[in-house]
Amino acid sequence: MIQTNNQLPPNFKIDVHTHILPEKWPDLREKYGYGGFVRLEHHKPCCARMLIDDKFFREVESNTWDPKVRIHECDHTHVNVQVLSTVPVMFSYWAEPDHCYDLSRMLNDHIASVVDQYPTRFVGLGTIPMQDEKLAIKELERCVNELGLAGVQIGSHVNNWNLDEPALFPIFEAAQELGAAIFVHPWNMMGQEKMPKYWLPWLVGMPAETSRAICSMIFGGIFERLPNLKVCFAHGGGSFPSTIGRISHGFEVRPDLCAIDNDVNPREYIGRFFIDSLVHDPATLHFVKELFGPKKIMLGSDYPFPLGELIPGELIESMDFSTETKEWMLYKSALDWLNMPHEQYERLGLGNLSPQSMLRKEAS
Repeated sequence: MIQTNNQLPPNFKIDVHTHILPEKWPDLREKYGYGGFVRLEHHKPCCARMLIDDKFFREVESNTWDPKVRIHECDHTHVNVQVLSTVPVMFSYWAEPDHCYDLSRMLNDHIASVVDQYPTRFVGLGTIPMQDEKLAIKELERCVNELGLAGVQIGSHVNNWNLDEPALFPIFEAAQELGAAIFVHPWNMMGQEKMPKYWLPWLVGMPAETSRAICSMIFGGIFERLPNLKVCFAHGGGSFPSTIGRISHGFEVRPDLCAIDNDVNPREYIGRFFIDSLVHDPATLHFVKELFGPKKIMLGSDYPFPLGELIPGELIESMDFSTETKEWMLYKSALDWLNMPHEQYERLGLGNLSPQSMLRKEAS
C-alpha cells in the first residue's frame, strides 16, 4: 500500500506511454487469407522477432509481453502505474474492416486481461478499427463499458484520411460521450519511402506525423466542437510546439487556406489537449512546460523501446521545477486525462483501489 499522510508521494509516477503485445499471436495471413500483418517468431528464450509477412520489422524482448518482467522493471525505475497500449504497427487500418475489428478485439482482450491480473499496476487503452465508423464505435464502447479500459490509442492518420476527416468525427464524439481518453501515436510515417537511411522515418517522420495530427484536429474544428474530448499526443507533441509560431502566422496571413473549417487561431487550443513528456532534452521540456503548462504534460516513456526514456521520469525529476509542477507531470495530469478524481484516488491510495477499478466506479 502506498500512502503518505493519506496522499500519494510527490514522486509517484504514472507512465502514460507504454506498449505491450500478446506473447502468442496467430498467423493472420493464414487466418484472413492475405498478407501485411505482423507475426511473432519466438526464435530464442525471452526474445521474438516481429515480422511483417516474412520481412523483419523489430526485435522485442519479454518485457514486451510478460507483465511480471514489466513490473520488475517498473519497480527498478520507480514507476507505479503503466498505461498499456498496443504497438502502433498493429493498428492495421489498411486491412478489411471486419478483420481489423477482429484483431482489435484480440488485442483489447489481452490488455484487459493483463490489467485484471495486476489491477494496481496497469491501466489499459484499446485499439479500434478507425477505417469503419460503426465498428470503431462498437469496439470503443466495448473497451470502456465491458472491458473497463480507460480509452483507446489511435494513429496520427487513417490510411488517406487525416484526423479531420468527417467520417472520423462520430468516433471522437462517442469518445467524448464515454469520457474515454484518446492517445494519438504516429505510425506509417509520411515520406518514409524517401527516407531509407539513418532511421529518418523515426527521427524526422514521427515528429511531423504528430504535428500533422494536431493541426488536423485544430484546423478541422474537432476541439472546437468537442471541448471535453480528452486527447494526448505522443512524443511531446512532435514538431508542433516548436513550429506553433509558423502555424499561427500561416493562419493569420492565409485564412483563405487555413481557416476554411475553423476560424479560431491555433494558439487558442494550446492547453486544450495533453502531450507526453518524451522530448529527451531539458531545454525542450522547459519550453513545452511554459507553452502548455504542467497540467497538460504527462510522463510518457515509450517503454520498452530504445527511442524512449530509459528511466521514465528521470528528465522531469532532474529539472529545476517546483514540487507541485513535478507532481502534475509525473501523475496528476494523467489522472485528469484518465478521468480519475485526484482527491478520491489520493485518499484511498494505490493499495486500496486500483486505477482500473476507479474508472469502473466512476462509470457506474
